[in-house]
Amino acid sequence: MNKVIHAARAAAVAALVGLFIVVTAAPSQAEDRRVRIINETSWTMVEFYASNVGTNDWEEDILGYDVLGSGDSVMIDIDDGTGYCMYDFRAVFADGDVLVRERIDVCEISSYRYHE
Repeated sequence: MNKVIHAARAAAVAALVGLFIVVTAAPSQAEDRRVRIINETSWTMVEFYASNVGTNDWEEDILGYDVLGSGDSVMIDIDDGTGYCMYDFRAVFADGDVLVRERIDVCEISSYRYHE
């Protein structure tokens, strides 16, 4: 009888540990990764990239055929499905300037400003 109680107790502890892991891991998956990119420079932003810090490549240009004029903003869902919160940003402007910002926590911010 004692072995049955011990086995049941061990199973309950294992279930609680499993639940704890799921509960603590879930928030990073459920985080809102939408970020408003705000162009406060004098130049039009012609390209914008956001790549998670786990990759060595820039992903596709998020703006595509669109541009982000001076004083304009756009809401971008940065979520690439990997669960990452930390991203590097790369903005290319019409004057040729390229601004790279590293390790932006998109789970913690709701907007990001480019300014002169």
